[in-house]
Amino acid sequence: MLTLIVISFLLSAIAVQLFMRRARRHARRYGTDMPQRFHKGHVPRLGGAGMLLGTGVAWLVAGLPSDPFNVNWPVKVSGIALLCIAPAVLAGIVEDLTQRVSVRYRLGITIGSALLLCWLLKLGVARTGIPFVDSWLQAWPYAAMLFAVVAIGGLPHAFNIIDGYNGLAGTVAILVCLAISHVALQVGDRQLAAMVICLVGATAGFLIWNYPRGKIFAGDGGAYVWGMVIALAAVTLVQRHRVVSPWFPMLLLIYPVWETVFSVYRRFVRGQSPGDPDALHFHQLIFRRIVRVAFADDEARQLLARNNRTSPYLWIFAALTVVPAVLFWNNTPVLMAFSALFIATYVLAYFMIVRFKVPRWLRP
Repeated sequence: MLTLIVISFLLSAIAVQLFMRRARRHARRYGTDMPQRFHKGHVPRLGGAGMLLGTGVAWLVAGLPSDPFNVNWPVKVSGIALLCIAPAVLAGIVEDLTQRVSVRYRLGITIGSALLLCWLLKLGVARTGIPFVDSWLQAWPYAAMLFAVVAIGGLPHAFNIIDGYNGLAGTVAILVCLAISHVALQVGDRQLAAMVICLVGATAGFLIWNYPRGKIFAGDGGAYVWGMVIALAAVTLVQRHRVVSPWFPMLLLIYPVWETVFSVYRRFVRGQSPGDPDALHFHQLIFRRIVRVAFADDEARQLLARNNRTSPYLWIFAALTVVPAVLFWNNTPVLMAFSALFIATYVLAYFMIVRFKVPRWLRP
């Protein structure tokens, strides 16, 4: 599978570099007054297009009739998955170029892509680790499919929320993909391992331009590539292999998922629409109240330095869920306990930062 990583990496890196050079005039359309903007200058947001190209070509190569990588992944299946994911990612790319596609429309398109995936690939979530819920889902197959549609259609937007600083969401995506590939190989599923390994290579090809120099951003399109592919792999893994706990992907993805849930709750309490952007996400608070002002020659360099120093805090935060998820991937009670621990830790840390009660050992 190393060859698949190399293929996806090279294609993504080359494509992202080309988009980076050709799309600078489109970057001027991104408003300088947006609350989630923490950079200076006009930066293209087409990293997702390069990652889609790198991942998609690697998928098709993996499915060649001769099966050169021994992954047993027919090109028909990989092609169907790619065609179903493409509308959601393209909607994100159009938004990155025009800034005119509303959140409601993008959510509808990602849900539509998820519905196509679940219908054509016969996907469903019939196990949650909660007995009475499982019995209901097994009795109503369409409910299980709807559960999968919500998971696959919603995760892209969760990744979009945490995609705030150079290298943040991309590194989280790589950690999650490596964890899924590890468990997939543990249960002998080379097809699923190949699916996420291709995304690892494509994401790495994007990150060489994104971190630490911030020459290009993933944009909505990039977040949708990560979310759709990872959600598809997670749902398929749990459906195919009963030994894998349904709480393995839950703990693995608890950071972006809970960030989304908490943001919706926070905006609802304040009387705002869930789709309205703001600057009160966890990573934004860390940027403002923990990462110290960097000394540089000009404001742009100073902002870039602080931007880059924010991401490692969140990498460590995400790794604290990835490690136990990998260690206890088949133990539902333990995974549930770690999920609850993460939620409690997140809420406690959030309110400590808001109230300026950050421990000194967290300050650089």
